[in-house]
Amino acid sequence: QVQLVESGGGLVQAGGSLRLSCAPSESVFSFNAMGWYRQAPGKQRELVAAITNGDVTDYADAVKGRFTISRDNAKNTVNLQMNSLKPEDTAVYFCHARRLSPIPVNYWGQGTQVTVSS
Repeated sequence: QVQLVESGGGLVQAGGSLRLSCAPSESVFSFNAMGWYRQAPGKQRELVAAITNGDVTDYADAVKGRFTISRDNAKNTVNLQMNSLKPEDTAVYFCHARRLSPIPVNYWGQGTQVTVSS
């Protein structure tokens, strides 16, 4: 069973930075894509950023220019650098991984809380 272990959440003031890290129990290259989603209270889970094993990245409009997703091959992690944080970034952030073969399978971490105070 694949496990995704997240770290790096916490409380920060508006304008500050946080770095989230996701460590899968298998090689990051064994997944077609990995990324981060978030879910605020009373809202649906939404994509924040994703990276494919071909290094193609995708970002939600709300975080473009502020967040950067990257893969650290040596540490076998996928990271999300979050700068210029806003109170509306407050949410539980979930690591996500997807395999397409032999059948599509999605894996989720347990989530890490990010709280941005105004």
